Amino acid sequence: MFRVTKEIHFCYGHRLLNYAGKCRMLHGHNGRAVVTCEGPDLDGLGMLIDFSRMKAVLGAWIDATLDHKMLLHEHDPIIPELVRQGEPFVTLPVNPTAENIAKMIFDVARKEGFPVVEVTLWETENSFATYTGG
Repeated sequence: MFRVTKEIHFCYGHRLLNYAGKCRMLHGHNGRAVVTCEGPDLDGLGMLIDFSRMKAVLGAWIDATLDHKMLLHEHDPIIPELVRQGEPFVTLPVNPTAENIAKMIFDVARKEGFPVVEVTLWETENSFATYTGG
């Protein structure tokens, strides 16, 4: 079995609704998505998947969708003010936790045809969440 992994760095903000800790407040992160693909066979060039394709497809999606955006629960009461201010944001039907963001990236990779088996989202230097699609 072969595995390849690509890291994609991006910045995002978020907050968690109905959370008692500090993360209930708007704040930001320098995130690092670590996307791992796996498969038994290599192509004619000896690759499972081209790193540059991973960067072009997933990196472009992350850049357009998540980078420098505020990620919010769809019922977050601050949304009308962000709309009024013309600020970019993305809504999710769930709290924008590291776990849910990792799953979102996994789902996009799978939809794009990558043989993804795992996405880890590093939220800080020492905190991360992993989604494997189980």
